[in-house]
Amino acid sequence: MDRYPPIAEHGLVGDLQTAALVSSQGVVDWFAAPRFDSPSIFAALLDHDRGGYFQLAPEHPDGTCKQLYYPDTAVLVTRFMSPDGVGEVIDFMPPDRTGVASDRHTLIRGVRVVRGTVDFTLDCRPRFDYGRAEHELELDDNAAVFRAPGIEAHLQGTFPLERNGQDVRGRLTLRAGEFGGAVFTVCAPGATPEPPTVEGVTKQFWEVVDFWHTWLRQSRYRGRWPELVHRSVITLKLLTYAPTGALVAAATTGLPEQVGGERNWDYRFTWVRDGALSVRTLLDLGFADEATAFVHWLVARLHERDGKDGEPLQTMYRVDGNPDLPEEILHHFEGYRGSSPVRIGNGAADQLQLDIYGEALYAVSQGLELAQQATYEGWKMLTRTLDWFADAWDRPDEGIWETRGGRKDFTYSRVMAWVAFDQGLRLADRFRRPADLEKWRKARDAVFEQVMQRGWSERERAFVQHYDGDVLDASLLVMPRVKFLAPRDPAWLSTLDAMDRKLVSDSLVYRYDPSASPDGLRGSEGTFSLCTFLYVDALARAGRLPLARYTFEKMQTYANHVGLFAEEVGPSGEQLGNFPQAFTHLSLIMAAVTLDEALDREGK
Repeated sequence: MDRYPPIAEHGLVGDLQTAALVSSQGVVDWFAAPRFDSPSIFAALLDHDRGGYFQLAPEHPDGTCKQLYYPDTAVLVTRFMSPDGVGEVIDFMPPDRTGVASDRHTLIRGVRVVRGTVDFTLDCRPRFDYGRAEHELELDDNAAVFRAPGIEAHLQGTFPLERNGQDVRGRLTLRAGEFGGAVFTVCAPGATPEPPTVEGVTKQFWEVVDFWHTWLRQSRYRGRWPELVHRSVITLKLLTYAPTGALVAAATTGLPEQVGGERNWDYRFTWVRDGALSVRTLLDLGFADEATAFVHWLVARLHERDGKDGEPLQTMYRVDGNPDLPEEILHHFEGYRGSSPVRIGNGAADQLQLDIYGEALYAVSQGLELAQQATYEGWKMLTRTLDWFADAWDRPDEGIWETRGGRKDFTYSRVMAWVAFDQGLRLADRFRRPADLEKWRKARDAVFEQVMQRGWSERERAFVQHYDGDVLDASLLVMPRVKFLAPRDPAWLSTLDAMDRKLVSDSLVYRYDPSASPDGLRGSEGTFSLCTFLYVDALARAGRLPLARYTFEKMQTYANHVGLFAEEVGPSGEQLGNFPQAFTHLSLIMAAVTLDEALDREGK
């Protein structure tokens, strides 16, 4: 067992309320419950000694490991091959089908041998509350109960377990055709799960496979990259909290953007930006229920602040809509390969990021297309928000990248302000609803003129990150997508050329240059996979199809062995940052759909 396996050497399993990472060595080294944003139970990925883990793997020292998903599902198969035989660990979580928040979450780890004889070992070491809470163990042959304040975890196996201090270990020998396993259930104190049987685990396996196959049949994608797109949309589903429809940015916290650096953030929350931009993509693929659920979640956030002083929206929320996300440092965790500090919570929730109003209006407009029209009260709330924003858009903010170097007049924020007013005007016209159209139109046009005059750099012949410099920023790759500029406008093509020179490295795209635009943090970062897929989208729209397709195909080589992407790609092609990142998989789908359409138009 590696102390810190590569970030990319993991698959993701989940039940639509929380998720776990399983390494290619059969180790669960990240799992928080009962929700994505709950305290961890296994967190060895952030501290091998204090974080806790659950290993289930063969003990042969000369074995090799391979990992794959059962086709078109979130069932993860880890295969172990050795001179003695071939064994498999099959990990899955029965998905939430009720839409009701639950305290009970079950990770099933099936074990089978397909050739020869394999000796498996189990080592279960939970560490509750990020390793801060002590637990007591109650052990009875094939069943163990780990008790910590306010929570219990039950480990039940089809083979005997033994005590190892306050932890549990076990050993299982299987021959070809034999099956066993262990079930780890988190629940409220006092609950008692049913003991597992081989027949019961097998039945649950096929039920979970059927769930994912049935769900994925909704997909309308018929393009050139079905496996890549469908793995991405399954990942988005896994990162969605079913009771509310809120999409978390990633399943993890604290995984570094630079190994050994301080750029380590908690991504287990719902960003308005990420979720809002997912709506159109989900609708295009045929997943209307998921798109609608997020729009309802977003509208609920606007209702909570409607008529109150202050900002109508904040940057991010917990999955249940709670806006309280205080940032805290886990000083006792050493961090992934020494990358500290390890943070939980996210102080960027209190930042001013004006672009979220454009993204929110974009999402709501897609939702209204589904609903055909807004309710009267819903429309009035929307008009009050835009009336307020018409007086509040022209302010410096922290921007899309949540920099901690002070507020600036970020061009991307202004572009998305334009989107907010443009979408509002379109909705009012489409549904014939009353609104102060003149006020919105003046605001929209004022934003446009300001961006064209102050967001443009004659030196770079490009639109730039903020009004006070000449730094380029990959967030502006969305300008043609949101129709701020035509995709072949000379000013945009010149901007794209400048990005090619300054931000693109072997087809990978940096979001900006921190040395040229200090962001208040030490160290560097890798290329942003989100930005690379936005680059593909922009190239395709600009008619640069050979480069767009080559970049897209090359980007696939940076996916991990089961098709997942973290936030960034490092200097040696390694994946960095929280994993897997929803925004990266969202932008992958966006790029694939745009590129498919462009290639179809050209008959290629």
